[in-house]
Amino acid sequence: MTEPTSSRHNRVVRLQNLRAAAIQGTGLGQEKISQWSRGFNGRWTRRHWAHASLFATLGALVAAIVPGFSQATLSPNAPQRTTMALTLPPLSLPKRAGLSGDSWQVVSVDKGETLSHLFERLDLSKNDLQRVLAHPDVKKSLTRIKPGTELAFDLPVAADGHSSLRAFRYDRDDTHRVELSLAGDKIAEKVIERPIETRTVVLSGKVGGSLYKSARKVGLNAAAISTLTDDIFKYDIDFDSDVGANDRFSVVVEQNWREGELLKTGAVLAATFTSQGKLHAGFRYVRDGKAEYFTADGRPLKRSFIRMPIPYARITSGFGMRKHPILGNMRGHMGIDYAAGTGTPIMAAGDARVAFVGWKGGYGRAVILDHGRGYTTLYGHMSAFGNIRVGQRIAQGTMIGRVGSTGMATGPHLHYEFRINGVHRNPLAVTMPPPEPLQGAQLAQFRSQVGPALARIQKVENIIYADAPSVPTDRRVAARLTKALKRG
Repeated sequence: MTEPTSSRHNRVVRLQNLRAAAIQGTGLGQEKISQWSRGFNGRWTRRHWAHASLFATLGALVAAIVPGFSQATLSPNAPQRTTMALTLPPLSLPKRAGLSGDSWQVVSVDKGETLSHLFERLDLSKNDLQRVLAHPDVKKSLTRIKPGTELAFDLPVAADGHSSLRAFRYDRDDTHRVELSLAGDKIAEKVIERPIETRTVVLSGKVGGSLYKSARKVGLNAAAISTLTDDIFKYDIDFDSDVGANDRFSVVVEQNWREGELLKTGAVLAATFTSQGKLHAGFRYVRDGKAEYFTADGRPLKRSFIRMPIPYARITSGFGMRKHPILGNMRGHMGIDYAAGTGTPIMAAGDARVAFVGWKGGYGRAVILDHGRGYTTLYGHMSAFGNIRVGQRIAQGTMIGRVGSTGMATGPHLHYEFRINGVHRNPLAVTMPPPEPLQGAQLAQFRSQVGPALARIQKVENIIYADAPSVPTDRRVAARLTKALKRG
């Protein structure tokens, strides 16, 4: 059937209008599309196919025209960029051959590795390994290599692409580095001096959320932190309950530096700790070959005896009359019983000479220590003895045995007795003898060390805490520090 002329004319007009709307950006196209959509009844006619073809063509034209239009509208002043290929100069023959120092590889030793493992890791020959091991100093220094040790290998790349060992380098000690050259039949040794600089520094900080973390952050090692808490301030500060976030500490230590690297931090020479508005201080001095910590006026910070020779224990029986748990009669209990699990370490209450180690009747396995000046202590019902023997001199805190239930005991505990000239005393009530202070020439030498240490601490704290509110100090401690500083 032939389409009527009026119908063809109307379709041509509609197509022209749609084309004009697409090109000129008017809203006529959208209006016509909407009208066309409303007239769609679900069946595609020839008119629908014609419209769909027209829209697809117009969409393709727009997609092709718009990108080009955007490029045409760029600013004429936009900078032009040009990429050029630059030719690098060729490596010189010595460089390609591998100059000494250009091909060193530093290898860190892992746990369980030996020198042979490192040679295998670098794919080096066993012949080179045997040549290195044949050098007398190598066996002495590298038989047992600690994890983390760094060794250096000079490995120039040959023409065939394989590496060969030209030189080997290791540290004999902190101040000497050995370099072995494998060129030729014999190994040539060169020893390089590495001087160490010792610096006396003050490390200061606030406790914050954790004393350990804060102290580590400012540069203190674990040993120095233990010295603060277990040696210097153990008797004056309860680090579990007395320390606050704003409390501060300052520590004088010696550090060994080599080529800009910190090698080791030495013992604590002096320290101050401000806790709950009170200033505490301690200073190191070697007396009779033994390092101790003293107050500014030369009195030892360490007490002659510790009250409880066993950590984390509870008292189950005090000093005095009681009904014996096994015999059932009333009798005097001449010591203190501390309940603890079997195997808990038992410490010496003070510096002493070991007077007895063995089985002692109802005490079971027991140890008796002689502390001098008529003071003795007894430790009973042990399950095992420490590494001690009769006549041996031991320090306060030495592990002398472990908690048990040997002898007349109903359960694992420590029976602890304290005697003065053979008379039993209550360990919790007796006034402990004061330690011997420094005197004479030792005191004069000690005071000459206290002054400079205090001056260092005060200088650093004045800089770090200049804006912090002043902290009240204990008058006696402050007076001692001031006098000591003046003497210094």
